[in-house]
Amino acid sequence: MSATRPTPAAPTVAAPLPRTAPESARGGTAAGRWSAAALSLGALGVVYGDIGTSPLYTVQLIFAGTNRLPPTRAHVYGGISLIFLALMTIVTLKYVLLIMRADNHGEGGIMALVAIIQRSVVSRRKGALILVGIMGASLFYGDGMLTPAISVVSAVSGLQVASPALAAQVIPISLVILTALFAVQRFGTGAVGALFGPVMVVWFGSLGTLGVVEVAAHPGILLALSPSYGVAFLTSDPGPAFLSLGSVFLAVTGAEAIYADMGHFGRRAITRAWLVVALPALVLNYMGQGALILARPGTVDNPFFRLVPGWGQLPMVVLATAATVIASQAVISGAYSVTQQVVQLGYLPRVSIRHTSRRIMGQIYIPVVNWVLLAAVLVLVVTFRSPTGLANAYGIALSAIFATNTFLAFIVFRKLWRRPLWLVLPGGAAFVAVELTFFAANLPKVLSGGWLPLAIAAIVFVVLTTWRRGQAAIAQADRDNRVLLRRYLNRMVEVPPRRVPGTAVFLTSDPHQTPPALIRNVERNQVVHEQVVLLDICTVPLPQVPDDRRITVQPLRLGFVVVTARVGYQEEPDAVALLALARGCGLAIELDRTSYFLDGTILQATGTTRLAGWRKRLFMLLYRNATPAGRYLNIPADAALEVGRHIEI
Repeated sequence: MSATRPTPAAPTVAAPLPRTAPESARGGTAAGRWSAAALSLGALGVVYGDIGTSPLYTVQLIFAGTNRLPPTRAHVYGGISLIFLALMTIVTLKYVLLIMRADNHGEGGIMALVAIIQRSVVSRRKGALILVGIMGASLFYGDGMLTPAISVVSAVSGLQVASPALAAQVIPISLVILTALFAVQRFGTGAVGALFGPVMVVWFGSLGTLGVVEVAAHPGILLALSPSYGVAFLTSDPGPAFLSLGSVFLAVTGAEAIYADMGHFGRRAITRAWLVVALPALVLNYMGQGALILARPGTVDNPFFRLVPGWGQLPMVVLATAATVIASQAVISGAYSVTQQVVQLGYLPRVSIRHTSRRIMGQIYIPVVNWVLLAAVLVLVVTFRSPTGLANAYGIALSAIFATNTFLAFIVFRKLWRRPLWLVLPGGAAFVAVELTFFAANLPKVLSGGWLPLAIAAIVFVVLTTWRRGQAAIAQADRDNRVLLRRYLNRMVEVPPRRVPGTAVFLTSDPHQTPPALIRNVERNQVVHEQVVLLDICTVPLPQVPDDRRITVQPLRLGFVVVTARVGYQEEPDAVALLALARGCGLAIELDRTSYFLDGTILQATGTTRLAGWRKRLFMLLYRNATPAGRYLNIPADAALEVGRHIEI
């Protein structure tokens, strides 16, 4: 039996909750203005780390990548115009101004959309919509591992611009930096995180300054801000222009972090950081690179570092490396958060989750995710060995994630918020059309490396859906052998068992049924504790649940009590802490005299469930390697007793 279960939110917790602290910051007072500035600074460091490092490789890959373009005036103006259009439509209009309004009580990201749909949609299409969201989460894993690889390698490759003799050292240095980055994750990001904002202020300031200098020398590049040049490029040279969109798309990679990290900083802070700092700096730098290429076509090999004067190239390599480490940190932290949410929503087995900060709940560390990501990133760097090679695998899965976000947000706007069809359909169709065009432009990458993130996403999707279906099979087996709690208590009245002092806690996923561990314990030991607590820990599709709405205590007869505990999908359940909280709701319990009875389920693939044989074997493998319920729920080992049973699936 699962230690926690995803359920629709109860009426008492489905009502809108107060906004999170970041969103409630106000600028009317000096303290409010300081808080708003601090949040914007933090957003600049965490949210825009990924998209802020895209200038390292985007323009280079348009003109010197696999589908390289001759650096003619029409191509340069057209390429820079398309980059500007992508930044304005996908990032500014879609994410910053529109999609961040589809929040789940202040939280964003694709799993927030899944939670909204899981809680609110009642039609038969609900399951299909949730699967679309799970597919998007799977694609995140497939493409997310490429961000640290391409970012760090692109930054370190600046060494060969400063000194061509160092070209052979790019890959070894990149491997060392990436290994160190993942190795320090277990210590938490709190101390390093305080530096993220200031470093990225310097980074964006440098981007803007380098761009301004080159634009001032060649002001004609300002014409590239006109959409007409991008349209002319696409229509006059459609074949090369279409293929170049695969590289243009790299300018907006990281835009999904704007939505995913909304709960940490709030919509206002993220919007301010983008419009005031990040967007102007990025546009200026892209125009500067375009102007440089027109003035000196030989700089297409690495236009970003060619913008930097010779005396500043080594310091810029150091700064770029720091920026890419920050960008990578955002992706790694995002992988932890998505994993925690997927576990809480019931699509992954329990994993060991460590909190690395006593003050900030969102700072977590998941060892298995960390080391799997590290192994994948190192393999990618060694295999592709250059920004160009990594770019061949980068972008295809992410463009599908963008389209998935748009589709689910359209459902939320239309079905749940009752926006008129004439208002949401044109916008949703336009965004999906743009993102599917980028997806199509990235399709040629499949044969040269793009198959890798898609294959990883497919494997993750199979794992997530197999776990969900396997859990459903166990739940069905429990239902087939269930005993109504009411009838079980009637039987205890007719044939009273021997009662022993103390409290016994049994986990349950249905408080109306008798927990199998309770039945088996009575059959084997012939005793029942004086007080029996049936603890139902259910994950609700909210990020956090306030303590005053978390616990419900329902006394029954014969010393039985049902305790229903609700936890959000971004929270880590703690059985002991929940029971301690239940004491304030009337539960009389001495925690040091409490025993916890857990199911020790042994699965056998001999049942008649509709799972295919290979899915049964995969589920059993996942089940055996899941974090034990006692450890996951922080139950003291010396107070836990396991009662075994066999289940055929």
